[in-house]
Amino acid sequence: MTLKMNNPLYRLGNGQVLNIKFTDTNNKYHRMNYRIILLTVIVALLTACGNQPQSSQSEIETPVSVQELKKSSISKLINTTGTALATYSVDLNAEMSGFYNLQANPSTGKPYKLGEVVKKGQLIIRLEDKEYENGIALESRKLSLEIAEQEQSKQKALYEKGGVTLSEMRNTEVRVTNARYDLENAILNLEKMSVRAPFEGVIVSLPHYTPQSRVSQGSQMVGLMAYSRMYMDINLPESAIEYVQSNQPVYITHYTLLQDTLSGVISELSPAISTETRTFRGKILIDNKQLKLRPGMFVKADIVVDKADSAIVIPKEVVISRRNRKYVYIVERNTAILRDIQTGLEDEDNIEVVQGLNENDNLIIRGYETLRENSRVKVLK
Repeated sequence: MTLKMNNPLYRLGNGQVLNIKFTDTNNKYHRMNYRIILLTVIVALLTACGNQPQSSQSEIETPVSVQELKKSSISKLINTTGTALATYSVDLNAEMSGFYNLQANPSTGKPYKLGEVVKKGQLIIRLEDKEYENGIALESRKLSLEIAEQEQSKQKALYEKGGVTLSEMRNTEVRVTNARYDLENAILNLEKMSVRAPFEGVIVSLPHYTPQSRVSQGSQMVGLMAYSRMYMDINLPESAIEYVQSNQPVYITHYTLLQDTLSGVISELSPAISTETRTFRGKILIDNKQLKLRPGMFVKADIVVDKADSAIVIPKEVVISRRNRKYVYIVERNTAILRDIQTGLEDEDNIEVVQGLNENDNLIIRGYETLRENSRVKVLK
């Protein structure tokens, strides 16, 4: 048997070249064995080359944004809506006919106008009718009362000296009483010509009349509202009856007052459930000292039924829920760590974490969607 090396090229996967060829000129059987040996050597070399260490690329870092957790407060809210109404509201009409005279506002020196504040008892409109005023005879009634009181004093002195009887003295008391009633009725009738504010409020309607034009009895004169304190009627679902109670605080907001949240309180609650709507009624009082809220505004009311003052609070959107499991990702040494959490109170945007997170943890709030446990991350500033 003769072996020859004819040096043909066998190129391996790693770029190496194998120059081996076996030749058997005497026996066909031996040539077959040589070929098997050759194939075995090539496979072994290829496997060895495949197991050689190669320079592997580092794992790609996912960019994320984080929030360092601090304790804060959160409230459980029940939301409802309704119309805010003035606590006091009145439309004043003319009790008598007369000539129209709009009075001047003492604070401006000019005639009253819409939107101005009036104090309780201030004269807004004066009606004049000389014939009616003369018929009242106010000065005459004052004089009658004065005469009656003088007569009473004289009769009392005489009675003490025995000059008149008790009956005569008591008759003078009757005349004084009647004269006093006559004067009071005259004052009341004369006051019907004046339109005064029954409470401190704001002028919300003021129909125009030409000065000194005659207005008839019953004509609308002025509308007043006091809305430094307001109220709203609410209807709450049956499911809220175990949570909502009297004196609970309420946050009041309106879409035109996005930066202002007014405070309110549950003042009344009905214990009865409507069989038609499955709701129960209530009333909210609203503190509106700065008059930012206007009567008739449609507002949102958030009733605070529970509150945690020192809690770990995170955005709702970062909580991942799968198969009754809730978890989030935090960052430790540029690695995303999965944390199972248990939650508590929640509002529209945030949720309380009662277990699973600690203060000063770096919570991933952006970029968490594609993360896995122990993913490499790059924290963006």
